[in-house]
Amino acid sequence: MLDRPNSVANKTRVAALTADAEFEQLVRATFGNNAQIELTVVKGTIIDEGSKLEARDATVVVVDLDAQHQDELVALQRLANRLGGVPPLVVVTQAFDQTVARKLLQIRIADFLVKPVAAIDLVRACARAAKGSAGGETIEAQIYTFLPAAGGVGVTTLAIQTALSLLGGKGNAASVCLIDLDFQHGTCIDYLDLEPRLDLSEIEPRPERLDRHLLEVMLSHHASGLAVIAAPNRPAEMRSFDPLVVTRLLDLVSANFDYVVIDMPRTWFSWTDNVLQGSNKLFIVSEMTVPGLRLAKQLLSAIRERLGEGANPQVIVNRFEQRMFTPGLRRADIEKALGSAFGGAIPNNYRIVREAIDRGIPLEEVKPGNNVAIAMKKLILPQTALKAAKKEKAPAQSRSFFWAR
Repeated sequence: MLDRPNSVANKTRVAALTADAEFEQLVRATFGNNAQIELTVVKGTIIDEGSKLEARDATVVVVDLDAQHQDELVALQRLANRLGGVPPLVVVTQAFDQTVARKLLQIRIADFLVKPVAAIDLVRACARAAKGSAGGETIEAQIYTFLPAAGGVGVTTLAIQTALSLLGGKGNAASVCLIDLDFQHGTCIDYLDLEPRLDLSEIEPRPERLDRHLLEVMLSHHASGLAVIAAPNRPAEMRSFDPLVVTRLLDLVSANFDYVVIDMPRTWFSWTDNVLQGSNKLFIVSEMTVPGLRLAKQLLSAIRERLGEGANPQVIVNRFEQRMFTPGLRRADIEKALGSAFGGAIPNNYRIVREAIDRGIPLEEVKPGNNVAIAMKKLILPQTALKAAKKEKAPAQSRSFFWAR
């Protein structure tokens, strides 16, 4: 059944679909009495009524569904495909678990809420979704995830350099957030000489409380313009959290930044699958040793087994040294061992990397146009490879970073 008031120009349009009379009442009470909002309500399940939802002119679409039923998730995927991201989707469900989190990440909804839903939370979710799609386009963050094949392979250095590269240059600024998900031994904060501000004890009891305001409180800001999310280290504790905590955190960050770079722990947690599944680019970091390559191949197989062939992880071999006339691994050996999964190699430049870490500054500030930064740009930003190569040949000059958001 379709209940649609007359259209009024220049209004915010909210389209809602629900078979829950109580939730329908909440939606009407929240939006129906506001003169600046035009509300459309479709009564029924997404399976039966989803195709009847006229949402093209809407600012945001709210879908109430039973996420435990696969048929409803399939119907949600069909609706998302039909809309193509415009307008954004806010999903409301009465239950949430790891499987649901993975599906919603795949569908790439704008936001989600778990019943019971407070009116203020519904308004905020819709406002965030509408803001993200302002201008008629849904802005989806590009997520770069770095996973170590072994300990000490330099995954944090590469994640940080990637985040700084994605910030862009003057006139090409992008908002970037670096997230350290190694809650036990993470070092992103130490490498950048910042204070950790993520308070997991604040959001773990009620992940749905995490909103833009609370997120801003928990962000650390580097002088380059890079936003960083990291919790204080607890080296003596094995810390694991409900997948909902991590999923909610990543969902909110993705809605507010152009790029998200994730530094993953080596340990596999209950939320690891969700993070890897939701990544646009997944990199396994190894080192130039036979054991390192073996571990990388084992991790490749494990990811493909768990996530299917849709996952396309690439292996980065860090601290690479070209060897011509000495025994040991050569690039041809690495390419043969990894095949199409070989993403690239990062040269070994211990002095520059160590100085950057000790001083808490980007590699480019130690030496502009250094070979590590150039190699990362070629790997992460192929379109800027030529420009980067030209800069490398240019006379060295000081380079400053600026606030990007």
